[in-house]
Formats: sequence, C-alpha cells, structure tokens
Amino acid sequence: VQLQASGGGLVQAGGSLRLSCAASGHTFSSLDMGWFRQAPGKEREFVASISYNGGFTSYREDVKGRFTISRDNAKNVVYLQMNSLKPEDTAVYYCARSRAGWASSNRAHYAPWGQGTQVTVSS
Repeated sequence: VQLQASGGGLVQAGGSLRLSCAASGHTFSSLDMGWFRQAPGKEREFVASISYNGGFTSYREDVKGRFTISRDNAKNVVYLQMNSLKPEDTAVYYCARSRAGWASSNRAHYAPWGQGTQVTVSS
C-alpha cells in the first residue's frame, strides 16, 4: 500500500487543521490505520488509530477531546481532524497501516510509512 499524507500547515494556537491520508495499492477497507507524529529531536509517537471499519478508535491521552480520527473507505482516505491546537502539537504527522491485526498504538506494528505532512502551531 502507498500512503500520502496532506493537509498540514501553519496555524495559530487554538486553530484547527484536517489531515488526510490517501491510500492506494491495497484493499483499503481491510486496513487498520494510524496517525503518528515526530517532533524535532524526539521519537515518533502514537497519535490515533482506527480499525478497518471505523468501529474502534484510540487516542493518545493529550489529544483526547481535541483530535478525531475517521475514515472514508469509499474514497480510500483516513482523516485526522485537529482542533484546539497547541504549540506542543507541532510535528511532522505520518499515517501508516497496522500489521498487528488491530488498530494498535504500538509504533513497531506499523509499516509502511507514508510521506509525512508538517504541522506547525504558533503561540
């Protein structure tokens, strides 16, 4: 599967962005998907995940209530709606498919990684 993330940009604190991850080359509707992020000098970290049919979602604690992961299997796209953004959300955001058989939060379960999209939140 090939993945392409888009939708990043520069936004002020408190603002919103919607990231998209377009998939091709596989039956998207069978894939559990995740969003991760990596800030400069830091490890890549889990943000959110969603099961193949959207019935299960999971979030890191500090984005709960602000971020929403969703998917449109007819369009082969997974989204990350980010509201009430904070400067600490600044990072390159990546999407990937889980190979664990479920929408895991473990980075080691995900491959391949799509090209990331930069999100910068100014204070």
